[in-house]
Amino acid sequence: MRSSLTGTDETEEEAGEERAERSEASGPVPVAPHGRRRALALLAGTQFLLILDTAVVNVAAPAMGRELGISPAGLSWVANAYLVSFGGLLLVCGRAADLVGHRGLFTTGLGVLAGASLPGALAGGTPLLITARAAQGAGAAMTAAAALALLLALFPDGPERHRALGVFAATAGAGGAAGTVLGGVLTDWFGWESVFVLNALAAPVLAALALRLLPPGGAARRDGRGFGGGLGLTGAVSVTAGLALSAYALVDAGEAGRLTPGALAAGAGAAVALAVFALSEWRAAVPLLPAEVLDRPGLRSANVLAGLWQAALFPMFFLVSLYLQEVLGQAPAMGGLGLLPLSLTVVAVAPCTGRLIGRFGPRAVMCAGFVLVATGMAWLSALSAPGSFAGDVLLPSLLLGVALPLVSVTTNAAATAGVRPEAAGLAAGLVSTSLQFGSVIGLAVLSGVAAVRTEAAAGAGAAGDAALTAGFGAAFLVGTLVAAVGALLALRVRNGTAGQRNDHGEVIP
Repeated sequence: MRSSLTGTDETEEEAGEERAERSEASGPVPVAPHGRRRALALLAGTQFLLILDTAVVNVAAPAMGRELGISPAGLSWVANAYLVSFGGLLLVCGRAADLVGHRGLFTTGLGVLAGASLPGALAGGTPLLITARAAQGAGAAMTAAAALALLLALFPDGPERHRALGVFAATAGAGGAAGTVLGGVLTDWFGWESVFVLNALAAPVLAALALRLLPPGGAARRDGRGFGGGLGLTGAVSVTAGLALSAYALVDAGEAGRLTPGALAAGAGAAVALAVFALSEWRAAVPLLPAEVLDRPGLRSANVLAGLWQAALFPMFFLVSLYLQEVLGQAPAMGGLGLLPLSLTVVAVAPCTGRLIGRFGPRAVMCAGFVLVATGMAWLSALSAPGSFAGDVLLPSLLLGVALPLVSVTTNAAATAGVRPEAAGLAAGLVSTSLQFGSVIGLAVLSGVAAVRTEAAAGAGAAGDAALTAGFGAAFLVGTLVAAVGALLALRVRNGTAGQRNDHGEVIP
């Protein structure tokens, strides 16, 4: 009897320890409302820096090319190396955030971003500059995945999270606007090296604040329903290689406007790597992407929609800037300022999106956002060659400024609804990967369409400006179709899940 009782006591003790471990692993410790607001300000400020970094480097790239004698092909990879490493590492970084702790990966990512910025500022040629940008992309992937995971863990699913996501979207818009303007100012006043020094100075400050303002959290432990376990080497390497090679193939094809041998080789390599990943996942005891996550239709559709809006809207910034500079003859700084009204509209509308979702439901807000994206892109497709900013760009850009936070906040909220704290990093990595690849695919496709249509118009005898404008118009029409598909798919988004929870307290997807 004593042995039986002892066994029972030991079983109860083990069960208690397991419950304690699950409690410890369930996410960051509770944070008071004022603490959450300070943490949100820090996370939003980090998002601002990441978006600003991309914009300032793009603006400074021509000056880098002139001073260092970098060819146009080499110069394009100053930006693309960042995109490839960022897109390739997001999913693994999201999973790693759950395993090592969100705050730990967040501060590590900022450290990598700062450390990679110094070689970039000191680079005297193409190899070191591209290597620095690739390393910056790795740091940004760690930081971005962990930042969104921290937001999900700090703010419960529902109106409070929607408001936080709205602030996130607003700071992204502000970062894009500030980066476009600041990139020109820094380059003109202090040289292109200053855009790298900016990261080296700002990232350590954010990391130090993170240690004070963000809860430490705990690494996820495996339980009967959890996503604990290790980060399998085969799966991690193969999915990173597959995503990075996919990004390389898309970027290379977009640069050339056609499928090049390099793009085909990278695509084949990506297919092999992703096949290896699928096989390793099938055999893994604790897969990188658990079936419990992938089997949720709501999560799958939300990630598809996130990729669609990014595919339609991300290339618009690039193409409109080209139109303002190449057709209207504006200076680079003025071309950047031309997108300022759009960015300010995003900043104004984004904080209100949560209230709109609460009143009308996510499906209505998401559909409205995609319809506005389609309308704005169709409006831009009517650009004229002897045009003007006020007559051709301003009004449709304001419409897109309203649309962007509507689609951004709703798709992010839908993709992360009901996520347990120990899987927050994985959910963040998934949606961030969808957004990144949406931007890469969209830019490759729409830029390719613009190049082909421009060449055809020039061959038919159109003047240079008219041919360029015809190419931009064709690209915006393709963006219209992408947004229209998004609007149709958004009709399938389910309403009324907020507040409906299963036995584990999770929102039903």
